[in-house]
Amino acid sequence: MSSESQDWKFCQVFGDRSPVEEVSDVDIVSAVEFNETGDYIATGDRGGRVVIFERCQDKDVKSKKKEPKAPEYKFFVEFQSHEPEFDYLKSLEIEEKINKIKWLNRTSGGHHLLTTNDKTIKLWRVHEKKVKQVMSTNIPVSNGVFSRAPPPISALKIPKIQTRESIVTAQARRVYANAHAYHINSISVNSDGETYISSDDLRINLWNLAVSDQSFNIVDIKPANMEELTEVITSAEFHPQQCNVFMYSSSKGTIKLADMRQSALCDNYSKVFEEEEDPANKSFFSEIISSISDIKFSRDGRYILSRDYLTLKLWDINMESKPVKSIPIHDYLRSKLCDLYENDCIFDKFECTMSGDGSQLLTGSYHNYFHIYDKNTKNDVCIEASKYAQKN
Repeated sequence: MSSESQDWKFCQVFGDRSPVEEVSDVDIVSAVEFNETGDYIATGDRGGRVVIFERCQDKDVKSKKKEPKAPEYKFFVEFQSHEPEFDYLKSLEIEEKINKIKWLNRTSGGHHLLTTNDKTIKLWRVHEKKVKQVMSTNIPVSNGVFSRAPPPISALKIPKIQTRESIVTAQARRVYANAHAYHINSISVNSDGETYISSDDLRINLWNLAVSDQSFNIVDIKPANMEELTEVITSAEFHPQQCNVFMYSSSKGTIKLADMRQSALCDNYSKVFEEEEDPANKSFFSEIISSISDIKFSRDGRYILSRDYLTLKLWDINMESKPVKSIPIHDYLRSKLCDLYENDCIFDKFECTMSGDGSQLLTGSYHNYFHIYDKNTKNDVCIEASKYAQKN
């Protein structure tokens, strides 16, 4: 891939590429996340399963002048993260669908990642486990039965334990439950490696990774009277470098930056990023399409990327009044908002992300298309994510 020419090429498809008449709902992917190095990809589906792929190491590099190959990934491990549950107090079914996956910085002894459905967050440890077997026994055993008489004492030998094979296994280390009254929409790991936040529609909780039975409420926008509710929290994320700073977005189209050093409850934000709407463009749908569905920090923490229904916006953390760049994604739908409202498509949510160097901005669209915007060349590339694509 060349940054100047935007030469994006199809690389790899995971899963069955054969034509399928009807895809089962539980097999639909609901979350995807790279780890910090890009060597592993974790995917979660609506069936509560997590599948991890590992990057193939190219051992056939003979010359430094050889063109770099596109990365390829192979299956690493699959495990069942969440099961369907039922809340008997509220008579509510809790889906097993994986909403978010977040990797933790790798420590000795395997990988750690957080997974969450609507109500419960789990910490998983994925590691290689050696399967050992007793070898060199004194009496041969066949189908659990001694095959001959025991040998004389002089011929006895000490059995040995040998490693037969290594398997990859996943183990649930912590379960963080019963802390959210509403559906969890995001989780974010802190740069200190010890804490993380989880957010639902009205609250954001701060957790210590080592403590599963206690969390601290740091944002609470629930009014005393629910009839006075005017906005909900849509996403939240920690600053990538400053462990005391985090941000959260709302359905009113605002992004609020908060500092945990100011107070225990961060309802009073430090900064608010909001673009004033032109009164000439205001309509019945203005508030709906301005609702922010996803926010991301750049790796250096200087910029914020946000996504609403029609646009992708890039904000400078030092300028709150307006974004430095606003990229139309669904501008062709602006004249069809009434129809989209009637069939509820106007409430669809799309995610966004940045490349490691912050030069490429990516977000999703309809019909399996996604957009890649180059911040430097200002090129906007639209690509179809099709399993029938061919390698170049």
